[in-house]
Amino acid sequence: MKKRISATIDDKTDKILDNILKSGDYRNKSHIVEKAIEYFWEAKKDDKKNK
Repeated sequence: MKKRISATIDDKTDKILDNILKSGDYRNKSHIVEKAIEYFWEAKKDDKKNK
């Protein structure tokens, strides 16, 4: 199940998202944000393991 959230980003971040979208690897900005959070979560878990 998907849940709608709201986020405010600056123009620079929005342009970054637009450039990432142009790669064709993601469906939309929500997909990019979803994947970024997954990557962040995995990195945090790995960081805690290595301490």
